[in-house]
Amino acid sequence: MTATPADTAAVQALLRRSADAWAAGDGAAYGSCFTADATDVTYVGTVYRGGPEIGRAHQALFDSFLKGTRLDLELIDLRFHGPDTAVAVARGDVRKRTAKAGQLGKVATYTVVREADGRWRIAAVQKTARRPLMEAFSFRAQPATRPAAQ
Repeated sequence: MTATPADTAAVQALLRRSADAWAAGDGAAYGSCFTADATDVTYVGTVYRGGPEIGRAHQALFDSFLKGTRLDLELIDLRFHGPDTAVAVARGDVRKRTAKAGQLGKVATYTVVREADGRWRIAAVQKTARRPLMEAFSFRAQPATRPAAQ
């Protein structure tokens, strides 16, 4: 399906909004980027359900372990599956707000939907810690495992 430029821009803006809310330490704003029944699977395996819970839990994190951090994201793939659904894949990492940009060590897959109010929100996200050494070993030992996009 071919997406409209406006839809592509809206999904990109949604991901920027989530990163901006993270950098501001604003759990409510972060949670508002998600649908009411969203699923957030963290890279450590925690499963949060629903925008309100995601926002509440992240506020606790922003007030403690993640205080003063930002979420760096680089969108690497965006595909639309109908007029109201898209899958976005991004590289990302969490670092101190004042830290220089660096290699992004995680990969996240987002399912985003356009809701009845016309706004795009995250319906599901699953984050995975990237293991470049294991990737390199796999690609060297079995070259057919290397994705075509690399």
